Amino acid sequence: MKQIIQDLKSGATILEDVPVPQVKSGAVLIKTTRTLVSLGTERMLVEFGKANFISKARQQPDKVKQVIDKIHTDGLQPTIKAVFNKLGQPMPLGYCNVGRVVEVGRGVTEFKVGDRVASNGPHAEYVCIPQNLVAKVPDEVSDEEAAFTVIGSIGLQGIRNLNPQLGETVAVIGLGLVGLVTAQLLKANGCNVIGIDFDQQKVDMAESKGIIAMNPGAGVDPVGFVQEQTNGIGADGVIITASAKTDEVIHQACEMSRKRGRIILVGVVGMNMRRDDFYKKELTFQVSCSYGAGRYDEEYEQKGHDYPLPYVRWTEKRNFQTILSTIANGGLDVKSLITEEVELENYQEIYGDMRKRGSIASIIKYPDSTELASVVKVSDKTFAAGKGKIGIIGAGNYTSSTVVPCLNKAAAPIKYIASAGGLNAKVLAKKAGAELATSDYHEILKDKEVGMVIVTTRHNLHAKMVTEALQAGKSVFVEKPLCLNEEELDQICKAYKDAGEGVTLTVGFNRRFSPFAQKLKAMVGDGPKNIIATMNAGFIPPEMWVHDLEVGGGRIIGEACHFIDLCSYLAGSRVKAVCMNAMGENPEENTDNATILLKYENGTNAVINYFANGSKAYQKERVEVFSQERVFILDNWRKLTGYGAKGFSKKSGSMDKGQETEFGLLADRLKNGGESLIPFESIINTTKASFATIQSLKENRWVEIN
Repeated sequence: MKQIIQDLKSGATILEDVPVPQVKSGAVLIKTTRTLVSLGTERMLVEFGKANFISKARQQPDKVKQVIDKIHTDGLQPTIKAVFNKLGQPMPLGYCNVGRVVEVGRGVTEFKVGDRVASNGPHAEYVCIPQNLVAKVPDEVSDEEAAFTVIGSIGLQGIRNLNPQLGETVAVIGLGLVGLVTAQLLKANGCNVIGIDFDQQKVDMAESKGIIAMNPGAGVDPVGFVQEQTNGIGADGVIITASAKTDEVIHQACEMSRKRGRIILVGVVGMNMRRDDFYKKELTFQVSCSYGAGRYDEEYEQKGHDYPLPYVRWTEKRNFQTILSTIANGGLDVKSLITEEVELENYQEIYGDMRKRGSIASIIKYPDSTELASVVKVSDKTFAAGKGKIGIIGAGNYTSSTVVPCLNKAAAPIKYIASAGGLNAKVLAKKAGAELATSDYHEILKDKEVGMVIVTTRHNLHAKMVTEALQAGKSVFVEKPLCLNEEELDQICKAYKDAGEGVTLTVGFNRRFSPFAQKLKAMVGDGPKNIIATMNAGFIPPEMWVHDLEVGGGRIIGEACHFIDLCSYLAGSRVKAVCMNAMGENPEENTDNATILLKYENGTNAVINYFANGSKAYQKERVEVFSQERVFILDNWRKLTGYGAKGFSKKSGSMDKGQETEFGLLADRLKNGGESLIPFESIINTTKASFATIQSLKENRWVEIN
């Protein structure tokens, strides 16, 4: 299928051939018929993509500070790699989609195949959208009209935040798509509406719909105009739907407001507000969030948990339904806003020069017949036949920034990249020099040429994919953690045992492969020792998936397992007992600020401090080993210092967490055979120890590892 994307590095707007996404649980697969181009929002993305690096930095000062902090802690080279990798990830364009349902995911009962629906899907021939972001289109509404559903909901949410009363005067600053729809909805709500825009075409369009409108570019003062229209009282409310860098827009909104007036920001403007503007009139100001309640809430959007209607009357989905109903009954006219309809293949007619276009609303039309292909060819390059190729499942940031570059450096033969959405798979497959991109990872498992499967998906998918790959006779490399619970671990152990000789399992415990860790291991030997490993992990908002025990497993199981493995590697022994304590009165709710104690069979003691409440300006990782009247300190994988160690004082270099060595060895084993990189028994011990940390916290005791 075809999809429009924005390349943030080159600035090009591209019609990319990508695999059709797989329908997910709680979602529907939609074959697109029409999409609406949001000229204001999409123009900002396109222009950002075309800007040079200095201009991009000026537009994101907060990101520049993060980059500077990362240089201080990680060094220049790793930071540059991270920045370029981020810019190399394309941006899907569009969020106003109409089409027909062609497949329904598990748990969806509201929709059936054949339903005509509107959603926030991108400009793509097929889109997979969660059910709470999809609404049925009434028979009276055409596909072209339904494409305005999301744009209309943005304006409607701004109005709901303003809460206008019948007869009030509301000024709408900015008469683009959102502004014109907002003005119409306000008028239908019984308000007196004043529209303001510098584009005379948009002013004329507003006036044609019975809205009082003016163009400040014609020499008329907008504040004076509003005062005149309200007999010197001022507007009861102001909704800003404009896009401008200047702070003057908010100042003018304050000046044209009456005392105790309300200002709602829907668009994007400068936010350096003057206190006196608000103080002298006791004005209120609020930023409106997108389509409505539920936006950016993963529980609502991705998991389909609706808010109860008696308590949250207007969610984003119910706003979608309201806009469609209002179009159907004639209360909102959007047909007259359509300036042009363009075939998908002619997309550059819209995106070629978006500032010179005199368009208000541009509609993209999609072909009637499109092949449902889950695999697309990326490169004509092929590898020698044999069971030695690699298939990667997962195309996220870590895969793009670390896994693929390391495999490419090792000249590993990557045949597939898979991601459920399809787009990331295609983009990363190009970067990796892979033969194929797919949205269905089962294609990898069926391919006899694939000898190794690399799994880098979200944590809750690891066990299922590892088990299936082992059952298919493939060796597996899975990013940590191996799995999230004992039941999954049992399934993996059985599949590994049944797979027989020649099939290996490796978990991405890369720290043990760092030359710093290997040097430290060689110097401390195998006897008992004391180890302190501290991770300044950094704060992650509680709503992020890594904290979800069903999806991410929490940060201890999901990430601290790295350090359990590292301590086991340095100890040269297996964990026999675990005890964990966490910060706060309710420690079970704060496992990303915890201390883990490990007892080893050879007498080694280890302490892992995993903290999320430290400064990002401080180094992220530090390891200390005390052994035989010597002390070794490893700082952030850049410097190893020895105290009391004869013939050794210091080893330093660029940051090296071991990934390059790890994947180099993996590629060599795939080609030439050899032992597993990490003993299977060690992987199981580390995984069980990570589970035991949570059990220890809940039961407030030491937990022994079987």
